[in-house]
Amino acid sequence: MQRAVVLLSGGLDSATTLAMAINAGYVCYALSIDYGQRQRAELDAATRIAIMLQVVEHRIIHLDLGAMGGSALTDPDVAVPTVPSVGIPVTYVPARNTVLLALALGWAEVLKIKHIFVGVNAVDYSGYPDCRPDFIRAFENLANVATKAGVEGTRFEIHAPLLHLSKGEIIHHGVSLGLDYSLTVSCYQADPQGRACGCCDACRLRRQGFIDARIVDPTCYVE
Repeated sequence: MQRAVVLLSGGLDSATTLAMAINAGYVCYALSIDYGQRQRAELDAATRIAIMLQVVEHRIIHLDLGAMGGSALTDPDVAVPTVPSVGIPVTYVPARNTVLLALALGWAEVLKIKHIFVGVNAVDYSGYPDCRPDFIRAFENLANVATKAGVEGTRFEIHAPLLHLSKGEIIHHGVSLGLDYSLTVSCYQADPQGRACGCCDACRLRRQGFIDARIVDPTCYVE
């Protein structure tokens, strides 16, 4: 049976990715990153999801991308936008997915695992450059030339099963696999209890996804 490291943020997309990997027959190790994000509720959500889906191990790594600044998700002095913006939004965290995938790669190499799953999406992705197919292909090539395992013949594979799905399609997949989306937190500025603001880009995309999927939105919003 094949094993996989799955990046698990605690949001809708990463939870669906984990459920899909398990459904495909992978024995999964979940990795969450406490990167200095302003709201920590998603890490609590990741723990709940890892327990629900019975991963082999759930590990949380701590680092501080907020020390560099440059993003509304890590800098409390930068407001999270509540209306759609043009171009790459201020919620983009510089090099975040590159760093997260590098950590997943490192753990995979230690565990002697060649499959890594990430929940990036190039359809409803808010314009982030590190959610595109070109990025996934480039990182996979990097993984196979930058590691001892790769040089010695292991072929790492980066799986992004949500890459070309709409948010509504993602939700349909998750519901068909029995995923409880009320456990997930997607909001960029959720309160400590995990209640969503309902106004940020992540909330807007998530809500529209449930509308498109014609499924009742189980998200708990701040009144």
